[in-house]
Amino acid sequence: MKEEKIISVPNGFLMLFVVLALIIGGVIAFIRIDAAFVIAPILGFFLLPGFFLVNPNTSKVILLFGKYVGSVKENGFFWANPFYTKRKISLRASNFDSERVKVNDKLGNPIMISTILVWRVSNTYKAAFDVDNFENFVRVQSDAAVRKLASMYPYDNFEDEGQEEEITLRASVNGVSEALEKELSERLSMAGIEVLEARIGYLAYAQEIANAMLKRQQATAIVAARHKIVEGAVSMVEMALDELSKKHIIDLDEERKATMVSNLMVILCSDKDATPVVNAGTLT
Repeated sequence: MKEEKIISVPNGFLMLFVVLALIIGGVIAFIRIDAAFVIAPILGFFLLPGFFLVNPNTSKVILLFGKYVGSVKENGFFWANPFYTKRKISLRASNFDSERVKVNDKLGNPIMISTILVWRVSNTYKAAFDVDNFENFVRVQSDAAVRKLASMYPYDNFEDEGQEEEITLRASVNGVSEALEKELSERLSMAGIEVLEARIGYLAYAQEIANAMLKRQQATAIVAARHKIVEGAVSMVEMALDELSKKHIIDLDEERKATMVSNLMVILCSDKDATPVVNAGTLT
């Protein structure tokens, strides 16, 4: 495969002076001296198409009758062979925000997802000749990459905390972005495109399962919260019994310990405020 070749071309201001001299001097000579000098302004007009500008962060790909000559990346005003065909390619960084597409995640759940891509052309030869339209190529390959990425990971992890956490689209932002950037870099390298940044721009469950998944997430959060509450309540009951025993405040038999534990667990684990009951009697 042929690679990019950076070339230098003559300064345009020097050639502009030569062309103006040919045109103006030839016209004057044609009028005052001899009609044979008409060839000078004709030559000057022939050289005019050779002038071109290269603005900052742009380039010109030069062709001669279909043959690649090279690429001009230096900024300024230049002149080249009038027969050269010059194609402008921007080297500026570009943003691409893809459309939201519906795909299935690793678990088969339908989700809506889009990607934000920051890219630029790094190889003008590949961008100009290895693909038909490099801007459209970026759009199509970005869509394909985000579809593949969504199928590799689940949207969320509903496993218990004790199990090893799995990379998910929602929680593992850095890991998923790195995977997406790597996938896009491999896909776009053949077009001479450098991926500067790639990340998920939008992520949500598809409308048909959004309500069910929201209830599942809420149930998971409630179970996790209850688990923590029970752990704390057991620790507090254990501490209460130990302190009563150490300080010999009261001696409880197993039945009364069970009653005390039951009452404390109800109070500590209840989602409503407990109503106190004053016992005016004595322990017997």
